[in-house]
Amino acid sequence: MLRYTDYDIVFQEIPDEVTLAINLSNCPNRCKGCHSPYLMENVGDALTEESLITLLHKYGSAVTCICFMGGDAEPFEIERLAKFLSRQSIGKVKVGWYSGKPELPAGLDTQYFQYIKLGPYMENLGGLKSERTNQRLYRIENGGRMNDITYRFRR
Repeated sequence: MLRYTDYDIVFQEIPDEVTLAINLSNCPNRCKGCHSPYLMENVGDALTEESLITLLHKYGSAVTCICFMGGDAEPFEIERLAKFLSRQSIGKVKVGWYSGKPELPAGLDTQYFQYIKLGPYMENLGGLKSERTNQRLYRIENGGRMNDITYRFRR
């Protein structure tokens, strides 16, 4: 079961979106220099369709995107919740996922996402703003094609 510890409205994680970033726990990646090491533990409240509905009612049209920050321990649960968000009727939101894995798991369907970040954090390479980063943010387009938009962080 996915668990979340907190959430916040952010403006820099997904370009041109007002994003509700939901921090997920039980991260299996153990990146050196992790900015949120407490998320390595399996802590927090269950992230369910009902909790997402509560957040959508709370923020309404104030957010244009919901981004799952983590969830690598249960990628197909992330996919299931992305599918749910694409079909709910409270308000239209885009869906993003920040994964610390270098690639998507075999069989994951990207059609329910508009954004996916891939790549573990490597202290010596930096995050998305670094010219040397190994991380990439993709906009998911027609048919699931992944278009690299990492350059948007370097303006």
